[in-house]
Amino acid sequence: QVQLVESGGGLVQAGGSLRLSCAASGRTFSSYAMAWFRQAPGKEREFVAGISRNGGATYYADSVKGRFTISRDNAKNMVYLQMNSLKAEDTAVYYCAAHRIVRTQEEFYDYWGQGTQVTVSS
Repeated sequence: QVQLVESGGGLVQAGGSLRLSCAASGRTFSSYAMAWFRQAPGKEREFVAGISRNGGATYYADSVKGRFTISRDNAKNMVYLQMNSLKAEDTAVYYCAAHRIVRTQEEFYDYWGQGTQVTVSS
């Protein structure tokens, strides 16, 4: 069982930066690949970024590649999403999720956080 709690969302101007954090409970955190998804109003939830269990491999949606960076600290049971050069279209609720391996499809993920709102003003 893994419980996930996101934090770090907020309101930021276009071009600005935010760092999201996801705290995981449980002693098996390093057994899970982690991912960030987001859901904008009226849209389906979409994959943003993923990271392998040991952090050696990362994956990004084309829309955020070069602007966002996913990282993890297994000693602290934390995963992060550094978001730079934010755009209005990045506005969404951001969720972290855990699964055995990184998948881009949300239906594979076993555990989800409650989400944190990111709003980018243009």
